[in-house]
Amino acid sequence: MGRATRRVAACAAAVLLASGLQTTLAHGDTTPPRIDLTVLVIDDGGPSVAAITAELKSQGTPYKVVSLNDPNRPVINAAFLSDTLNGLPRGKYQGIVLPNENPFPNSAAEMTAIATYEAAFNVRQIDAYTWASPAVGLNYAQNPGFVGTLDGFQAATTAAGTSGPFGYLKGGVPFEDNDPNVSESYGYLATPLANLPSGASFVPLVDAQIPNSTTRGSLVGEYTHDGRKELVVTFVYNQYQQQFRLLARGMVDWITQGVHLGYDRNYFATHVDDVFLADDRWDTTLKCTPGDVTCPPGTPDSANPIRMTPDDANYLKQWQTANNFTLDMVFNGGGSEDWKADHQTTVDPTANQMIADQNSYRWVNHTYTHPYLGCVQDVSVVPWRCTKDASGNTVWVDQNTISTQIKNNFDWATKNGLNVDPQVLVTGEHSGLLTAPQETSDNPNLAPALAANGIKFTGSDASREPAQRPVGPSTLTVPRYPMNVFYNAGTAQEEADEYNWIYTSKANGGSGVCENNANSTCLPKPLDTTTGYQSYIVPLEARIDLGHVLSNDPRPHFVHQSNLSEGRILYPVLEKILGTYRSLYADNTPIVNLGEREIGLEFQRRAAWNSAVASGQVTAYKVGNSVTVSAPAGVQIQATVPTGTAQKLAIGSTAFGSAYAGTLSGWVSPGALQSSVALQLPSGSAPAAPAAVAPSIAAKSVPAPAPADKKVVPQGVTTPVPVGPSDTTRKPATSLVPGSGTPVPGKGVANGDNGQGDKSGKASGGTASHGSTTGRSGNR
Repeated sequence: MGRATRRVAACAAAVLLASGLQTTLAHGDTTPPRIDLTVLVIDDGGPSVAAITAELKSQGTPYKVVSLNDPNRPVINAAFLSDTLNGLPRGKYQGIVLPNENPFPNSAAEMTAIATYEAAFNVRQIDAYTWASPAVGLNYAQNPGFVGTLDGFQAATTAAGTSGPFGYLKGGVPFEDNDPNVSESYGYLATPLANLPSGASFVPLVDAQIPNSTTRGSLVGEYTHDGRKELVVTFVYNQYQQQFRLLARGMVDWITQGVHLGYDRNYFATHVDDVFLADDRWDTTLKCTPGDVTCPPGTPDSANPIRMTPDDANYLKQWQTANNFTLDMVFNGGGSEDWKADHQTTVDPTANQMIADQNSYRWVNHTYTHPYLGCVQDVSVVPWRCTKDASGNTVWVDQNTISTQIKNNFDWATKNGLNVDPQVLVTGEHSGLLTAPQETSDNPNLAPALAANGIKFTGSDASREPAQRPVGPSTLTVPRYPMNVFYNAGTAQEEADEYNWIYTSKANGGSGVCENNANSTCLPKPLDTTTGYQSYIVPLEARIDLGHVLSNDPRPHFVHQSNLSEGRILYPVLEKILGTYRSLYADNTPIVNLGEREIGLEFQRRAAWNSAVASGQVTAYKVGNSVTVSAPAGVQIQATVPTGTAQKLAIGSTAFGSAYAGTLSGWVSPGALQSSVALQLPSGSAPAAPAAVAPSIAAKSVPAPAPADKKVVPQGVTTPVPVGPSDTTRKPATSLVPGSGTPVPGKGVANGDNGQGDKSGKASGGTASHGSTTGRSGNR
């Protein structure tokens, strides 16, 4: 123990004795106390504490934040941390997140209270970001050691990490390096102290090789001392960075000792829109899509639309089998009928092949002919606007048109022997839902049409509306992420050419739209249209989408059938996502691929749970190996517990949850004749606690406050660095994906241009005119 540490410990002990501060749990008492299942977060405003808080929120794990920057914050003392309830000692928090080992430079008593509480109640502490020093069981980061930027470092879990909290990983923990000109990480690589006091230990859980050395230095380690356990993290991170996303689940499991409310999954689902339709094609000369209002007025429709063939359908089925991944077919039956009419035949080989293989996919109604179902569009200007009546009111597509489009597609499926989930829908281009700036509300005729057809969940665009919301009293949305694999691109060259137009400055030959939004970025130079898709767009899009997968985010992604045709440009992206994921995660943590209804239900359950937690209506605690959770009637409870846990019923017990990432987790409701959920943990499931110590010993373990100058936080951590110009997660911006968000005008087209000629029915997937049930184009 260093001189400064001994001095602070001595002062802390004096404060402890002088104030009479003591725990409500007597030293040596063998009666298990009650531990409330809430995590205490002491927040300094830094990105690392914010990242852990975001993970707790994402999982649905209750937490309480005390901001060190709040002059009116509560004082952390024994009464704040514990009390006695119904004669039983109660610890109010099952874990404590601190910015570092001691964030109280002016209050020795508060850190003393925390240390005493942790030792008495066997509660763990995370030091969210600190420097390597003897105060946390490490040597200084020198001889050997490293201090500095960790961008691009290849860290890994140790044997102890893999057998412990990070057992869901295969081992590798790569650090991001999104921008070579920006420092995106910083940290300390150091070795454990060799001469720790008796009973103390430091076990690295994640480490990396120290540069210019054969020695590895700790980045995350477990420091056991004086009846306490700390998870010591010696690098800084934000909630989006892959290195944190890989470790976040394990950090929560470690601090809660494997028992907590909430749970985490890695979700990935891909919707293929416009199945059976033909999608319009990007014109590399006009820099727009004929048939779309982004083209100059009078541009003829595409003479060569993109549509899957039977060979494409066969390839899709074989690819799914080889990659163990199922896609959702979001179909328009009218597209098949149009194809037959256009080709003067009664047989559609592509539709026949896919219907024969229907059990290989999940099927979602996309309306019969993909018309626009919001307002009646006026496409004589760019961008389009809503038609107004004589009184200036918006003219909306009527309820009968919407209902007929839904019903006709279901009827077509029935007639052709296609089994479809009758409760889910995605309208063409998510139309009918508000589309800013033209529409500031939903089509008022949409909700009754959905209800009349029994639709419980309808797809929405997550780039416009990221949260689930109701559409009338009967339907909820399922937000979907648009992928940067464009609906109007059948080849890699078309995709790269359009990508250049959208994400390149005017000076470099692009549209310049990326320059006009403060939150958008541009490519430094245009991509090579021959190689740019494979070398740049594929890895970039895969990293963006993988970020969603690693964030406990059930939202599906959507592409179009055109991307499975001709150049089959979707597959490299999917293969990159799946390959990278499976190289990082162990077999006990597979991707969870849900259908639209299951995703909608997951969001619905989360909303009810989060509301109950936020309003203080959830009570949860652990006594020994028993967990009790109470929530309002009708609200399902989510929890993560060790393997072997069972739900206790009024008579007997039943299995709980499902296996994932080495634990059991899931949603559960009270059994018959019960008002709360009772879980019985397996005996011996809790990790071994440090040896019991007297409060005075724990108090003496308090280190000196961490020096501020040692906690370097680069700008690239404080302000998340986007993966690339199309990353709208880390740098919120309007989506520029064609068919999602703001349209990008083609060459020679300026906003507000008057169009000439008839372009109705082609503006955005085909417009259903007032009172009509038709509409042809399948674009978007």
